[in-house]
Amino acid sequence: MSLLMLQAPTHTLAQSERKLVREGNTAYEAKKFDQAEIQYRKSLEKNKTSLPAQYNLGNALFRQDKLDEAKSQYEQAANLKNAPAADRAKAFHNLGNSLLKQEKYQESIDAYKQSLRINPADNDTRYNLAYAQAKLQQQQNQQNQNNKQDDKQEKDQQKNQNQQQQQNKDQQDKNKQQQDQQQQDQQQDQAKKDQQKPDQQKPERISKEDAEKILQALNNDEKKTQKKLNKKEAVRVRIDKQW
Repeated sequence: MSLLMLQAPTHTLAQSERKLVREGNTAYEAKKFDQAEIQYRKSLEKNKTSLPAQYNLGNALFRQDKLDEAKSQYEQAANLKNAPAADRAKAFHNLGNSLLKQEKYQESIDAYKQSLRINPADNDTRYNLAYAQAKLQQQQNQQNQNNKQDDKQEKDQQKNQNQQQQQNKDQQDKNKQQQDQQQQDQQQDQAKKDQQKPDQQKPERISKEDAEKILQALNNDEKKTQKKLNKKEAVRVRIDKQW
């Protein structure tokens, strides 16, 4: 039993498109799916609601991996109100196959369930349904695992970012301490240099003997000056005119 086994093409034909559908079926059985597609499309040009043309066209497209187009044809065939129940069940089955191949597992499960509601005895549909459910569970588990990994990566990234910020702050504090220490050292060096300079405002101290000598010299100079003044006073100054 093939997992993606397609239900066989239907041969229930309306008179107007019978020949084209038959030619399409012949090409399909010969695995010439592109030629079968052409014939089925020609048949639909004559009757847009032809269930055999829509359903068989979906099969031809599926075999060419034109899955979106195949899905559209199966949906149209499955939703034909006047179509036989067995044919609608086949259309839902193959719709599930096209969705399953695209890894749209939940949608494929819904399609298989629709088919089984119409034909509960179809074991192929039941098998494909179980397979799609298992693939969905596997997909969800993988998604959960990926989410956990993403969360871990995000936490690790945040942790690394916090560590980097702390390292930057520590480096800034260290640089500031170095600058403060350097400034303090410069101030201390300048203070030492200032202490070594002579105090220009402080008078130079002299010994007692030198001070007495300077004072004696000043007294002598004063006495000499006084003598000179006394001599000048002793001389009479003539103010009258001599004839």
